[in-house]
Amino acid sequence: MTESISLPKSTGRLATIDLLRGLVMVIMALDHVRDFFHVEVWHFDPTDMSQTTGPIFFTRWITHYCAPIFVLLSGVSARLGLRRKSKKELSQFLFTRGFWLILLEVTVVRFSYVGNLYYDFTLMQVIWVIGASMVVLAALVQFDWRWVLGLSVFVIFAHNALDAFPVDRQNPFFPLAMFLFQAGFYPFDAGHAIFVAYPLLPWLGIFLLGYGIGHWFEKGEAERIKWLYRCGIAALSLFVLLRYSNLYGDPSPWQTQRDGFHTFMSFLNVTKYPVSLLYTLLTVGTALVFLAVAERRKFTWQPLVVFGRVPLFYYLVHFYVIHIAAVITYLIVTGKTFAEMDFHFAFGKNFGGLPEGSGYSLGWVYFVWATLVIALYPLCKWYDRYKSTHDHWWLKFL
Repeated sequence: MTESISLPKSTGRLATIDLLRGLVMVIMALDHVRDFFHVEVWHFDPTDMSQTTGPIFFTRWITHYCAPIFVLLSGVSARLGLRRKSKKELSQFLFTRGFWLILLEVTVVRFSYVGNLYYDFTLMQVIWVIGASMVVLAALVQFDWRWVLGLSVFVIFAHNALDAFPVDRQNPFFPLAMFLFQAGFYPFDAGHAIFVAYPLLPWLGIFLLGYGIGHWFEKGEAERIKWLYRCGIAALSLFVLLRYSNLYGDPSPWQTQRDGFHTFMSFLNVTKYPVSLLYTLLTVGTALVFLAVAERRKFTWQPLVVFGRVPLFYYLVHFYVIHIAAVITYLIVTGKTFAEMDFHFAFGKNFGGLPEGSGYSLGWVYFVWATLVIALYPLCKWYDRYKSTHDHWWLKFL
């Protein structure tokens, strides 16, 4: 979720990247609305084959594309930053912005989830891992892009080997492992805990991959499209081969289910926490093919491009809008006053989602999602226009 970088419109490059970024941002909001509205959110994991249904599974599964594409395109944008910055300037920018994003994760973003400042529960997700990846890249930009690309491929393919060496919570190195490669929950004491859903190493591989393939966007259109197609199709083909074999690349193998449809869902149900090799091949491969098709056909849709040009602004605002909308809806449906409502739901400790036993249908979730996206468009369009016509220093950080 780096700042948008203006390139000549005739190239169509940034428009295509912003288009894809905007698309996954719209999809992302669906999952977050589901967290605050769906009646089944506390009852079972939507990817649990023994309980899920097709609509619930794919409502969750489609959002798996969001985080890796965010991270990949952040790396691409970092590479494109060399068009207007020296390597030293880019390194300084990445270092500063990286720590800024980490600070946002544990303050502004955290408050949007839970609505309290107790810090009893802190969740480390995509914003922190993009920030940490930027800090690492700040040291790597001095190297040739080929070395960075090679490192990214090695990390993406090799990190699942660490699954064979899990670190127990009683191990003094567990917090370090949790931040680096093993998603986990760690209680500091009886009243404070942290959950690292996005450990750095596997996501760093995707971020550095984006930086490496950013070189393609410095080439001619025909060659760029050729590489996007080839690598995208190769990644998807390798996903099918490795997934079918169940040999390597995901700690949760697919299994034959009670019918063919659930078996198909099991095949697609790759691991996100932490992101696996097969998860990366599926999502990143699809993204590369999408970019190739969109660029070849010169396809853009202005609303998605607008969302894609202000990703961090959209990300921060949409959580607060969802949380507030959920509180208001709950009060209207239950007839309670604000003083009578479940305090945990509005501003309580732990995750500020639905109170146990409440919630709404999946159809209602989709209605709220569509309404949210439509409502955010004018605000994002205004901010995009404001950002493009003003030169305030703080605009680089939002």
